[in-house]
Amino acid sequence: MTPDLVTAVPDRGLGNNAYLVDLGDGAALAVDASRDLRTLRAEAARRGLRITHAADTHLHADFLSGAVQLAANEGAEVLASRAGGRAFAHTALEDEQEVALNGGLVLRALATPGHTDEHLSFALLDGDRTLGVFSGGSLIVGSAARVDLVDPARTESLARAQFRSVRRLASLGDDVMLWPTHGGGSFCSAAATGTSTSTVGRERASNPLLDLDEDGFVHALLDSHGTYPTYFRRLGEHNRRGPDVLGGRPALEALPPRVVAGLQADGAVLVDVRPIAAFAAAHPRDALSIPLRGAFASWLGWLAPHDRPIVVLRDEDQDPDEILWQALKIGYENLAGEVSGGLAAWVAAGLPIATLAMTDGARASEKRVLDVRQEREYAAGHVAGALHLELGAVEAAAATLADVPTLVMCGHGERAMSAASILQRHGLTRITVLDGGPDSVVTETAE
Repeated sequence: MTPDLVTAVPDRGLGNNAYLVDLGDGAALAVDASRDLRTLRAEAARRGLRITHAADTHLHADFLSGAVQLAANEGAEVLASRAGGRAFAHTALEDEQEVALNGGLVLRALATPGHTDEHLSFALLDGDRTLGVFSGGSLIVGSAARVDLVDPARTESLARAQFRSVRRLASLGDDVMLWPTHGGGSFCSAAATGTSTSTVGRERASNPLLDLDEDGFVHALLDSHGTYPTYFRRLGEHNRRGPDVLGGRPALEALPPRVVAGLQADGAVLVDVRPIAAFAAAHPRDALSIPLRGAFASWLGWLAPHDRPIVVLRDEDQDPDEILWQALKIGYENLAGEVSGGLAAWVAAGLPIATLAMTDGARASEKRVLDVRQEREYAAGHVAGALHLELGAVEAAAATLADVPTLVMCGHGERAMSAASILQRHGLTRITVLDGGPDSVVTETAE
């Protein structure tokens, strides 16, 4: 296999890979491309390729597919499962159907339900040799993708389907490349591995799920499920209908601070994407802190509404395109604009601001400790006596928390600041945010 035949195009924030396949003669196949096509298109342009085919392994829950956009802009042929019932033009494939590509390459559909009902993996063939398989959310590095996103009542039956699907893929040859979509860092995956691709032989030798019988597999897979962002519940259907085609270059509209304050009064949410130290020092009253970083999209989709206007406050050196594209790739088209002039303009307009205390170390005995990390993180080690409340559950629980001195913590500080901004909006006033993790908290006084 030519080394550059298949290129992974990672979205490290979501913990996913798209793939670009050089089909020869300037043509290319994109697999599981998201709506944020900037990196994929840049890689295609760098290599002088035009995307002629776009394949989706399943109805994604964590991002909007870019296949419809590629069809509209590049004329790409969309390849996807017939069972998905997609409501837009595509080549509908069933198990074992093949699509001839350029240069003698062939894409073979393999029905691999489990992560979703209609899930297909795609084997890439050169003649009668299987070069690799795009496994989507079926067999992934060190694990298999979660099976509880379709219907809670059907989770066990989907887990049993996943058992059969991963074994089907594991029966391919040892040297067959494994190109999964989901990986470590994805809420669709329980895998914690730092690598995103593998081989079938390597997975047979090292993937613990492949050593289990069906009941053991089901138990292990279901036991690995953690919570996931609430926007996941909407995107599968959104992808079935097909995302709207975006025209031109989307941009955030600059809005005067007093206009933003009026929108807030009417129910809009002001999302402050600045670093946590800047937010702690001063922020618009009732703003929601979601610092701009790789995981911004996941937390925007978990903490901010999709059905009310959102206005962004950013620092001058933060990229507005990055903010907008992270929102658009998860279906957040409700960004009404950004605060013109940033915080300085907000203050100059005489609009209300608030502050939050922040510390890089504390004694647990001095305050209630609120740990907002995920369950798996908390179970791996936490401050003795800490109250555990995942960040995604803080909004619903905030009204039940007494206003007592509280140290809010996560692993590094970003999620803790988001939680603190929610608590502050609910009237809690005695909050300190820990700029660090459990090791920054002293749990007992030294002799």
